[in-house]
Amino acid sequence: MTATLLSIGHGFTAREFGALVQSHDWRVIGTTRSESKTQQLSDLGVDPLVWPGSDLSDAIQQATHILVSAAPDENGDAFFNEYQDQLSSAPNLRWVGYLSTTGVYGDHGGAWVDEDTPVVPTTKRGQHRDVAEKQWLNSGLPVHVFRLAGIYGAGRGPFEKLRNGTARLIMKSGQIFGRIHIEDIAQSLYASTQSPRPGRIYNLSDDEPAAPEDILTYAAELLNMPLPPSVDFETADMTPMARSFYSECKRVRNDRMKSELGVKLKYPGYKEALNAILKAEQS
Repeated sequence: MTATLLSIGHGFTAREFGALVQSHDWRVIGTTRSESKTQQLSDLGVDPLVWPGSDLSDAIQQATHILVSAAPDENGDAFFNEYQDQLSSAPNLRWVGYLSTTGVYGDHGGAWVDEDTPVVPTTKRGQHRDVAEKQWLNSGLPVHVFRLAGIYGAGRGPFEKLRNGTARLIMKSGQIFGRIHIEDIAQSLYASTQSPRPGRIYNLSDDEPAAPEDILTYAAELLNMPLPPSVDFETADMTPMARSFYSECKRVRNDRMKSELGVKLKYPGYKEALNAILKAEQS
């Protein structure tokens, strides 16, 4: 039977995973919120559905695998809430991947966390993901939760902001983030589909948590550009989303990803990742 992926919220990360499984002859059904984006998905060889809007019941019946990356709200995951009855009776379903965030761990003052660390989310984004995680893990479905660190890849990096003059060095003493390249996310998800362990949680992060100013400094060096101005975090003009990223500080262990999924990171640190992103953007 040909594997069929139903991708709920077929955006930046899901498209990378979709392209990978298509190379293994999977069929991909992807949802988008906008009718105007359906042609983009069709051009990628994806069968598009607008959701919310379309009835996904037939797609659930066909799916062997489901990836959920659409953002939840205070009620948890909207797809789960609408279709939990159909999901429980899906005849072909072998694997569900739920993309969460390392933000569910909350603030640990730069200390290391792993999948057994209690979750204490302090931001609304993290709290909503925590609710959705619990919904899926308690569903009885073959669910795997992936807690993603900061995501970057071609088209999503610091280079464009440096070029257009909008980049800033946000200075907050001791601040550190984990990150992961989308290609490493995709290979981790695929490895899980090949060795499913329902109920398992995986941190997806690289080996080198780093301060945001280190990332931007290295990116500026690659572009042979001067450093942007430094701005103190307390007085910086930032969106609520951007500020929420700075409200928590932790280092994320990825040992389970490596030991259970057999993942060897293509981009174990930010220097390898930024070099690859720049090369991809220039090609």
